[in-house]
Amino acid sequence: MKVRLTPQGRDLEFSGVRSVKTLLKRLAVLEGTILVIRGKNLLTADAGLAEDDQL
Repeated sequence: MKVRLTPQGRDLEFSGVRSVKTLLKRLAVLEGTILVIRGKNLLTADAGLAEDDQL
């Protein structure tokens, strides 16, 4: 999956990440401190993720 961190403007890629909660752990970010958005949808920590997601 592709992740764009703004305002830093960094693009990252991850594989094997199945939930927002896992992604936040991989990024070493506390839940509730950032917004995770897929398309126009705000995702919660329990939301599932797919390999082809762009966040």
